Amino acid sequence: MSKKLTIYNFSVITSNGFPYYTLDVKEAPNNIKLNLRFFDFSKEELNLQSDFEVANSFELNAGLVSALFKFARAMSKNIHILEFNSDESLSFEKDKTQFLGDVLITCQTESYLFHKSVYAKIKLIYDSLITYKIPLESAIEILPVQEEKIFNILTDFEAKARVSEHKTQLKRLGNDFLKEMKNYGLRDVCITSFDLSPIMILGKKYSFDSIHEILRNIGNVPEIPPLNWVYRQSTHAGEQIWVYIYKSDVGPTIEGLFEPYLYLLFCDLNSYLGEIPEVLGNKINRILN
Repeated sequence: MSKKLTIYNFSVITSNGFPYYTLDVKEAPNNIKLNLRFFDFSKEELNLQSDFEVANSFELNAGLVSALFKFARAMSKNIHILEFNSDESLSFEKDKTQFLGDVLITCQTESYLFHKSVYAKIKLIYDSLITYKIPLESAIEILPVQEEKIFNILTDFEAKARVSEHKTQLKRLGNDFLKEMKNYGLRDVCITSFDLSPIMILGKKYSFDSIHEILRNIGNVPEIPPLNWVYRQSTHAGEQIWVYIYKSDVGPTIEGLFEPYLYLLFCDLNSYLGEIPEVLGNKINRILN
């Protein structure tokens, strides 16, 4: 199970720096690019100052860079990119929600995860476990049963449980389908959760470590409508391959949050699958529905 995890740390703080809660989900791997994602559930909006001096901006930037550099060095990590998004690009996070408290949530994750799906997990945790504890400075600590719930949400417990229930059928389907489609360049198939976290590999070509490597090299993946797919080029062990990503319309629903599975088809670079992703998607959907 440990090789399947893609979220490594989860923390709840206030914008003033009060450290309310942290959970080490799994030790982060070395020598790979990870994302530290920030989710703002604070009650105050940032008001930009029209007369903000360039000198002040430089001083603040210098302080931020210095603090982050020291923080990363203390953790034996390197920071290569710090990305800022405009308010408009993060509108899905505000999503007409009236935030009630001064809460910031961060999590360290694999870089390839879908940000909107990670946000959906974080918001589910915030809505169900954090909101009623505000203000955090005087709140009781997270109880063991609540920590278990946080861990289960972050690590796709329900999605994994459903796949595990049908493991025999899925493995048999994968084995038969891969044999049938071998001449089309299909190498392996993987089922992931709705944020692209690998859950089960149906063939024997790749390990979970290999799947992680392929996804880290895949680049940006656009939004995929249900029952549709996209394909992207990636690399594994220095070799270029195609990755077809099919979005299903089945998956668990956790407290109102629907989490559809994704199916990944790994293929030779010169392969052409045509309608094969849809054919396989329908077969897996019938098992998992």
